[in-house]
Amino acid sequence: MLDWDGIRYFLEVARTQRVSAAAQRLGVRHSTVSRRIQALERELNAVLFNKSKASGFTLTEDGQRFFAYAERIEGTLINAREEISGQSQAVSGHLRVGSTEGFGSYVLAPLMVDFQRRFPAVTLDIMPVPRFISLSKREADIAISLERPQRGPYLCTKLLDYSLKLYGSKAYLADSHPIRSKADLPSHTFIGYVEELLFSDHLRYLEDIVSDARVIFKSTSVVAQYHAALQGQSLAILPCFMAAQDARLQAVLEDEIEVRRSFWMYCHEDLRHSSRVMALWDFLKASVQLNQGLMRGDEGTLKYLPREAGGNAAVAHGI
Repeated sequence: MLDWDGIRYFLEVARTQRVSAAAQRLGVRHSTVSRRIQALERELNAVLFNKSKASGFTLTEDGQRFFAYAERIEGTLINAREEISGQSQAVSGHLRVGSTEGFGSYVLAPLMVDFQRRFPAVTLDIMPVPRFISLSKREADIAISLERPQRGPYLCTKLLDYSLKLYGSKAYLADSHPIRSKADLPSHTFIGYVEELLFSDHLRYLEDIVSDARVIFKSTSVVAQYHAALQGQSLAILPCFMAAQDARLQAVLEDEIEVRRSFWMYCHEDLRHSSRVMALWDFLKASVQLNQGLMRGDEGTLKYLPREAGGNAAVAHGI
């Protein structure tokens, strides 16, 4: 029989690609992890990792095959622990959610605080980052992304559509050349992304609206772009769920300029039986549906579910 500790150490090294990082996450010594991996390779009579100073520990072909089995074993043990300990009945434990930066900061964070009020036995980690979250490395329990995962053992749903519009500060619009049509836009300056560092093609939209836009401020962060727009020097295309909540910003040509995008929510397939994961899954689905007006820019305030809806969200599992 394979030793579970060896499998657990193998998974951490595969996800972090560093023995030192795996040791830190596991709370053990570097040498302990190395010894466990060597023992597992002997037991399997296979080399599981290619090792180099540049790329660290990367899975061999045998390692990739074993990784799929090891993840299923891990998922089975997680579900068994919840069932036996009674956590499947009482929503408790720890959850980590990864999200795009803007949505995570301006919508997800306040909603997660509301979720925690309803389920105080749950502790939360929120990761709003300008990159994709890796569920294969167990960076999060639930991920919210601009793109649907193309492959992997994931439970996935379209969370919602949202709009982006062209915004300027009221001070900027009062002092600059009037904007009556798209033909007036080339005389203005813009805020945008650092093109070569975009993590998704879904963030390429400025050139579709103003083909030769004079972009004088660039950032990899949509939150930084939002704060730059507030300074009153340039225009920016921003998500409505951010800009519509700020009375200092005003939509420009909102009947003509609108970009539509979608958010996808997904988790690892083996978490579909986790009560806390599914409670949050259903809560987020219901909460964003309530806020479709904000996501389109028709409303300017984030709404919260009625208090009694919290209990229903925990058991509905409306996937």
